[in-house]
Amino acid sequence: MSLEIEQRENEGVVVLELKGRITVGPGAGALREMVGALNATGVRNLVLELQGVDYIDSTGLGALVMCATTLRRNGGNIKLVHLNRRNIELLVMTKLATVFEIFADEQDAVNSCYPDRKVKTFDILDFVKRIQQQEE
Repeated sequence: MSLEIEQRENEGVVVLELKGRITVGPGAGALREMVGALNATGVRNLVLELQGVDYIDSTGLGALVMCATTLRRNGGNIKLVHLNRRNIELLVMTKLATVFEIFADEQDAVNSCYPDRKVKTFDILDFVKRIQQQEE
């Protein structure tokens, strides 16, 4: 399954809804191209809605890091929202959970783009504890 990307806006923040796989080949390339094009038009903050992403490989992780680096060079950032368990575990194992801002709710991700708004961030430690409890 290839990667589908739908663009929309939420309170002035661009949200990219991703569905499919972020993997080597057209998927990772399409994401990098889209973020590069948005960056060229002045978009600085971006929310990636990942609920529909079932798999990210190492090339996909690299694409996410490259996208974040592109935006950060220009004073922006990428926020990740609605990751599935596998993708959260992948970010934790690769220590990329410390590189990205992760949110459980899109509105919290959007609010994080505005310094005067209250934000509830995703608690990785709480997530890990819940997983351990489920496995017991």
